[in-house]
Amino acid sequence: MTDSIQVQLRKGALDLCVLAVLSRGESYGYEIASMLVAAVNMGEGTIYPLMRRMQNDGLVATRIVESSSGPPRKYYRLTPLGQKAFEAHSRDWRAFSGAVDKLLEDLP
Repeated sequence: MTDSIQVQLRKGALDLCVLAVLSRGESYGYEIASMLVAAVNMGEGTIYPLMRRMQNDGLVATRIVESSSGPPRKYYRLTPLGQKAFEAHSRDWRAFSGAVDKLLEDLP
């Protein structure tokens, strides 16, 4: 697979990946970024603008927690709207990836 296709696939699935991480519970920015780097090799610089957009869209809420070992951390959690978006994106992803898998299986 060419690099450009991989990049486009990552970008297309990034919202779902962030929503999936947050569906498991509240998490701070660096932790979310680290999980996504490890799972789908998405760069940290891509995550923070996405998190701001999701916050502006009402999908995530934030809170600041003071840290004794460094600067305060911003924690993100899904809002009810974010949970609904996650459920819808998950259904869409499963339907789409299932259709692609079916097409690939049917090839000679």
